[in-house]
Amino acid sequence: MVLFVNACVRTDSRTRMIAERVLEKLEDEIKEVRLSEVEFPKTDERFLKYRDECISSGNYGDPYFDYARQFAIADTIVIAAPYWDLSFPAVLKQYIEHINVLGITFEYTAEGFPKGLCRAKKLYYVMTAGGSYVPEEFGFGYIAALAHNFYGIDDVELIKATGLDIYGADTEAIIDECIAEVDCSVKTDRKL
Repeated sequence: MVLFVNACVRTDSRTRMIAERVLEKLEDEIKEVRLSEVEFPKTDERFLKYRDECISSGNYGDPYFDYARQFAIADTIVIAAPYWDLSFPAVLKQYIEHINVLGITFEYTAEGFPKGLCRAKKLYYVMTAGGSYVPEEFGFGYIAALAHNFYGIDDVELIKATGLDIYGADTEAIIDECIAEVDCSVKTDRKL
């Protein structure tokens, strides 16, 4: 199963268009989480206390943990997130806060280091940016660090199209070039 974490909010999202090509190439069952439609619980003290009590008692039956369970059992993960304000849409950060669940997506070793519990072997991070200044550490780098260090997903690939809103840019050609790269790099392999 491919988990598609869609952080795109525009109906004509260029990021989503590229991500859809990735999904076509993967040729597998797709479960989409459209983050613009998710109402995450407010992360306040009352909520944190309840969540911590559930985790410490091993009570993962609450629907709150559904996203974490879904993330943990996915075979491949595709995250589509436009590059906004040196990062990604805030709703993706909310999602991450809600899937980082001790006992579902990761655990700690006796030495105190995180150990991934996720099944996925591959994570594709798809992004577009209007400009060309796109330091990877602020968006993709954060996701890659979580994938490697917390989720146990070693193979993380960035697929990006940048400079889309620069005056005079041939936006269609930039997107076409990115899609051509997807066609060459994304392998149709259900055993990823």
